Amino acid sequence: MPGRRSPAARSRRLRMAVVAGALPLLVACAPGSAGPASPGPPDTPEVTVVQMNLCDSGIAGCYTGRAVEAAADLVRTEMPDAVTLNEVCRAGVERIERALAGAAPGSSTSSSFQPARERDTGAPYRCANGDEYGIGVVSRAPSSVASAGTHPAQDPRDPEERAWLCLDTTTAGGPLGVCTSHLAYTDRAVTRAQCGYLFDTVVAGLRSRADAGPVVVGADLNLGAADDPDLRSCLPPGSAPAADDGVQHVVVIPAAAAARTRVIDLGGTTDHPALLVTVRPEARSA
Repeated sequence: MPGRRSPAARSRRLRMAVVAGALPLLVACAPGSAGPASPGPPDTPEVTVVQMNLCDSGIAGCYTGRAVEAAADLVRTEMPDAVTLNEVCRAGVERIERALAGAAPGSSTSSSFQPARERDTGAPYRCANGDEYGIGVVSRAPSSVASAGTHPAQDPRDPEERAWLCLDTTTAGGPLGVCTSHLAYTDRAVTRAQCGYLFDTVVAGLRSRADAGPVVVGADLNLGAADDPDLRSCLPPGSAPAADDGVQHVVVIPAAAAARTRVIDLGGTTDHPALLVTVRPEARSA
């Protein structure tokens, strides 16, 4: 069932305090590199990314019907370069793009949506209102889909097959890849496998292109905080996770400088806060 939570998970998220500037950025080396990239020049433009899980399926107990508007209000205030969205209906992604476009006149905003899949039929999973349910990315600039699909590893007991989505977009600093996914929570081994596939195959594939820029991944990984061995095992070397309660993360590949992180309360409209990260991406590793 989309957005379903265990009671323990719901309780943990609801206990989260709102913090500002108190979390380290999740910084990673490029896969296979010997170390972090050399820092870019001090005037390298910053990039702001917001990760949100909106619990907007209309099915889960955390649904309020108010999360999309809260997300729209946030992007109007923060005007991020990119927004990664989980547990969202297709119309919600479009609504949030319109909010960003209205807040940033002159920007050529864009967005893309990737549905989760029905295990039995392969059809798009549906929200309670009949709209397609899944994940999305919104950008302040034109973008194109670089990669999208469903993970090879899935929990056979879960009717929802989890997906990933990556866009090619650009910022003032140059090309940028933006990816999102919402990993399984029902089986830890499946979650680990999906996390490994996301970084070792999907992100590594984007980074292997000759014209590749940095890649930012905003996702509900359903794994733990910095010391969780399952999280550490699926991330590129040199990572130091930034998260809400260890479930949502933002990863910048290769390493990034001048990181600022905020966890933003969405006023009870969903059972997750927003995770906002501002970074200055470093130059690509040799």
